Order: sequence, then structure tokens, then C-alpha cells
Amino acid sequence: MGHRNFKQFTVGIEEEYMVLQPVTRELISHEQKIVIEGQKIFQDKVKAEMHQAVIEVGTSVCQDVGAAYEDLKNLRKSVSTIANQLGFNLGASGTHPFSHWEKQLITDHERYNAILKEMQEAARSNLIFGLHVHVGMENRELAVHIANVARYFLPHVFALSTNSPFWEGRNTGYKSFRTKVFDKFPRTGIPEDFIDLNDYNTFIALLVKTKCIDNGRKIWWDLRVHPNFNTVEFRICDVPLTAKESVALAALFQAICAKLYYLREQNLTFINYHRSLIMENKWRASRYGLDGKLIDFGKEEEFPTKQLILELLDFVDDMVDPLNSRQEIEYIKTILEEGTGADKQLKIYDNNPNNMHKLVDYITSVFNN
Repeated sequence: MGHRNFKQFTVGIEEEYMVLQPVTRELISHEQKIVIEGQKIFQDKVKAEMHQAVIEVGTSVCQDVGAAYEDLKNLRKSVSTIANQLGFNLGASGTHPFSHWEKQLITDHERYNAILKEMQEAARSNLIFGLHVHVGMENRELAVHIANVARYFLPHVFALSTNSPFWEGRNTGYKSFRTKVFDKFPRTGIPEDFIDLNDYNTFIALLVKTKCIDNGRKIWWDLRVHPNFNTVEFRICDVPLTAKESVALAALFQAICAKLYYLREQNLTFINYHRSLIMENKWRASRYGLDGKLIDFGKEEEFPTKQLILELLDFVDDMVDPLNSRQEIEYIKTILEEGTGADKQLKIYDNNPNNMHKLVDYITSVFNN
């Protein structure tokens, strides 16, 4: 298997961070000061989000995940330094442990104002922090094919990312409550599969024509063929505590895409399952994280989630060295051993019951790990 075809699988990573008031540990508006300072160094790699207590960063388009890791680590370090100098802290968690969305200010921007006008309380309460991974594709036809098949593995990777067990001061009982908050939006969750690019384009065009959306960016599925770039964009994950975890997940998404491409080149494919079945696994992943069971639909049986993730690692293993991502993807095994961000948050909370400040301090303390 040559490296010839693997150059197309570039990687880009986007993360959303919490802006925190150091004393109260609550979410706070930074009045775009961090973004303004960040853009002086990184241009549009640092962006504002709908809520003023959120900032987003995005890496360059990287040839491999090693480069993405260096870029992301540097972004985290630099923006947190800027934040500290301005009197704020940053943290990465799918939800803030105790802040209430009602108090949060909204960024005054045409796009966000339009979303607010339409979505109302669903948009105001959408105070969540995600990880998006873009994997480059040769063309959009290939992107549609790979997106169709990759849907099956979304719950497995999502389980590894779970990092939002608390919402408004309560232990929700979920490892990822972030997805439950986002479910209030239309056009979310696992997408349908599409016959081909024409089928996909026709679907988007119909939504635009009937004024459901004004552009393809208002499709908020857990994975989508990006409206503007030749990428498959994976959007299901909570933002992890650390850059190391984010890059491990990006490496896994990239390896899944490469493996599905390789199978297609051999005229082999993977069975496409109903969206409803994949949603069952997604629900289990959000509720139990790595501690539950997922369904193997081929065998029609449930198995421990960790076992299925190890099987997934085996499935993509022959792609890892051509992609030069062995070191990054190995960290998945560490996550399986040490637990996800949700497991770590719950442990801190159990050791310091009802002390949400300690929990936020922990989240901020590992931000640059």
C-alpha cells in the first residue's frame, strides 16, 4: 500500500473553549478582547462564537496529525496566555459545570442574530463546547461515500470524547450532556445516508429553496460533507480536556477515512446501517461513555464499548503507519485506561462533593497538558 493516495487525508482541528472569571469560576464575556489579541498573532485561526463566553480556535490544514498537534498545542498555550494577561482563564469541557446560560451575553453579529431570531431559547441555551475534525478528500463524491460509511463509527469515537457530565450545577448522569443540549436544534444528530453527491446536493438545495436554511452551514449533523471545502467534518465530539486527546481522536477519524477509502479501492465496502440503529449507539455513548456497551449490528449483540474501540483500532491499524499517526493514535489506549474527561471530572467531584470551584480549577489546570 503506497503513500500515493494518503496525501489527500489532510487534517484540520477546531476547538471551542470556555472563558472563565478566575475568582467566581463562572463563564464570563471577554468582550472579544481575547479574539482581538489572538487575531493579531493567528489571524482567523482564533474566532468569536455565538456566546461571548466562548472562543474558537482552528489549526491550519495539516498534512499529518503530528503537525496538527504542534499547531493545536501552540494555539492553546498562546490563547490561554493572552486570556490570563487580560484577567481570564480558559478551560475545555463540553459544558460548564455550573454556569447558567440565561446570564450569558450573545455576540452581536448578523449570523448569530439571525440564528437567535429563528431558534430563540434553543439557541440561547446552546452553551456547549465541541471538537470538530476535518479530514480532506480528493473530491466531494468520495466525501459523500466516506461520510455514509463513517457514520457507523461515530458513537465509538464520541464515547472516547465524553467530557460534559455536569449542567447548571447538577450531575446529569450522562457522560456527555452536551449532545442532549444540542438535540434541541433542528438538523442535528446522525445524518441519513445519501446515494451519491447529486442526492446530497439535491437535498441541500431543497432545504434552501423551501427556506429551511439559507446555506449549507446550517446543517449541524454529527458529520457532514462540508458545504465549502472538500472535507468530511466530524462534529459529534465534546471538546476534550487536553490537546493530546483531541489529536488522538482526529488521528482515529483520519484513519477511519483512509481505511474506508482503501476498501473502496479494493471494491470492498462496509455495511450501511439505518440511522436509527446508529442513534441507539450514540445514546449509549452519551449516557455511559466508555463504561457501557455498544451494539455490534453485524453480530446483533451488545459488547463492552472498550472492546469495540479496541476492535476499531485493529480495523484501522494498517492505515496508521502510512498516515504517520502511530504515536498520536496510541494515546487512545491511554484514554481507555485512564478514562475520558467526564470520568476525570466525576472523580474530582466525588473527592470534593459539591465543590464546583475545585472542578473548574482542575479543568483549567490541565488545559495546556
